[in-house]
Amino acid sequence: MTNSPLRVVVAKPGLDGHDRGAKVVARALRDAGVEVIYTGLHQTPQQIVAAAIAEDADAVGLSVLSGAHMTLFAKVIELLAEQDASDIVVFGGGIIPEADIPLLTEMGVAQIFTPGATTVEIAEWVNSDLRKAVSS
Repeated sequence: MTNSPLRVVVAKPGLDGHDRGAKVVARALRDAGVEVIYTGLHQTPQQIVAAAIAEDADAVGLSVLSGAHMTLFAKVIELLAEQDASDIVVFGGGIIPEADIPLLTEMGVAQIFTPGATTVEIAEWVNSDLRKAVSS
């Protein structure tokens, strides 16, 4: 497993129509050797989980700018559990208040990247921490 590329679904849940950041992250991950599946705008948690399972993804990266991060992350994690796919790691980023990060971590979100995180930082986390998490 360690030599095979990680597979990450990058998704824009909800009604947020701003996907430039998600596309930049998807490209940076691809350039770092990750197989990236970008689901496009306006995805429901159900569509995201279905894509992650169908694509045999190691992780789902959610980009949330709408303020609905608590609900959207929770629903994706819940649906993954219902599908016996809790081994798919959930991480993400966007406009997320610092006070919400510990709550997201408690619910099972592996990592949150806030504005200012670099694509290098995100790619390094995916290729080291995420790889370790999916290998164990």
